Amino acid sequence: MTEPDADSATTAGPRRSDATRAAILEAARERFAADGYERATIRAIARDAGIDPSMVMRYYGNKEGLFAAASEFDLRLPELGTAPHTRVGTVLVAHFLDRWEQDEVLTALLRVGLTNAAGAERMQQVFREQLGPVTAKVCPSPAEAPRRAALVASQILGMAMVRYVLRLPPAVAMSRQEVIAWLAPTVQRYLTEERP
Repeated sequence: MTEPDADSATTAGPRRSDATRAAILEAARERFAADGYERATIRAIARDAGIDPSMVMRYYGNKEGLFAAASEFDLRLPELGTAPHTRVGTVLVAHFLDRWEQDEVLTALLRVGLTNAAGAERMQQVFREQLGPVTAKVCPSPAEAPRRAALVASQILGMAMVRYVLRLPPAVAMSRQEVIAWLAPTVQRYLTEERP
C-alpha cells in the first residue's frame, strides 16, 4: 500500500473546501430565491447542500455573511463604448435578458431586495458599481450617469419583475425579440439622448 504524496494531500483539502463552499452557495441562492431572506434558514440551506449547519457557519459566519457571498454577482456587462452608438439600448437589453435567463441569482436578489434591507442594499451596490460606470461611458454627461443608470434599471428591473418573478402571462408570452423591440428604444433614450 502506498501513501499519498505531499502534493495530493495538500490539494485534496482545498478541493473539498471549494466543493463544499460551492454547494453551500448554490443551496443558499436557491433557498433565498424560493423563501426570501427572512424565511431562509442556515439549517435548511445546510440540508439542501447535504452538509452539517456548522459547516455553513464555519465558512460564512452567519446568515448575513452567507447572503453577502451568495449574492456576489458579476453582471458581465458588455463594453457599450465599442457598440454602435445607436444600438447601445438593444445591446444592453439583450444582455440583461441573457443574464436573467441563464442565472437565477439575479432573480433571487430581486426577490430578496423587495423584502429585506440587506437585499435592497446588495442590489443597489451591484447596479451602482457595475451599471453606473458603463452608463457614464455612453451618456452625454458623465455627471448624469447615476440618474440615467437608475432610469435604465427601472426598465430592466421592471421587466424582470413581471417576466421572471411575478410571471405575468403577457410578459412571459412575449418573445425575446418583442421584449427587446419594446424596451431598447426607451433604454437607448435614457443612455444617449440629451436631457429633456
